[in-house]
Amino acid sequence: MSAPAKGTGKGTGKGTGKGTGKGTVAVVTGASRGAGAGIAAALAATGATVYVTGRSEDGIARTAAECDRRGGAGIPVVCDHAEDAAVAALFDRVRREHGRLDVLVNNAIALPDGLTDDRPFWEKPLAHQRMFDVGLRSSYVAAWHAAPLLTVGGGLVAHTSSFGGGCYLHGPAYGSVKAGVDKLAHDLAVDLAPHQVAVVSVWMGILRTERTLAGLARDPGRYGELAARTESPELTGRILAALLAHPERMRWSGRTVIGAELARELGVTDTDGSSPPSHREMLGGPLEFNPAVVR
Repeated sequence: MSAPAKGTGKGTGKGTGKGTGKGTVAVVTGASRGAGAGIAAALAATGATVYVTGRSEDGIARTAAECDRRGGAGIPVVCDHAEDAAVAALFDRVRREHGRLDVLVNNAIALPDGLTDDRPFWEKPLAHQRMFDVGLRSSYVAAWHAAPLLTVGGGLVAHTSSFGGGCYLHGPAYGSVKAGVDKLAHDLAVDLAPHQVAVVSVWMGILRTERTLAGLARDPGRYGELAARTESPELTGRILAALLAHPERMRWSGRTVIGAELARELGVTDTDGSSPPSHREMLGGPLEFNPAVVR
């Protein structure tokens, strides 16, 4: 084991902005609906080719069609991210068809029924641990397969995360997964830095997805003022497009960021022109990891 090295090897990133457009190739996992669908659509709006993955054939077909409508190209790929062979086949297809990858968004997660039930973890089904498989482990597997394609010309890896990485949110399983993908982003960034591949984990706010809106409708008073401070599922995609195009994107690499705060920093607004608020004051901020590198 070597001594800790100074710095993280993230580099300054000057001159690395790739821009977005018809030459951009992206993979968005878990994109049949919700955050993944919104991110895919936002990337496609820049002209990108977006591989849209998920288990629902109908769902990914709808997302891919929306990508086409936005001016990009949506490619639906049925993929269960619990199956390593299916993930390998996905990235092998990207390699055959494009020879490289510019953006990987790790969004797939096995969100179980009853996740938001107000009960202690031992009274919830043990099946909630599936989030460790499709959520944390799946993000590592996708990154492992994507890395050789990302290093061809540099790019961006993003994990969709949440304030559950820093506070109690929906129970220990969910929180551990989100904290895990935050740390995973930090460590992936160290290895990918020499190849000008930036890696970030983005804490999204309360998204206006069908699932979330239905939950708020069932119990409108539960989340108080948070329910009125939502953001669209597309905001994160807009942020990632701006980050990929930024000439110094590497200075964010390895960090966990609050999406609403990064949006303001990059000059990105939501679909309605608004700037969604950060929930830092109420829910806290991301952990700052130590810059030491021990190999």
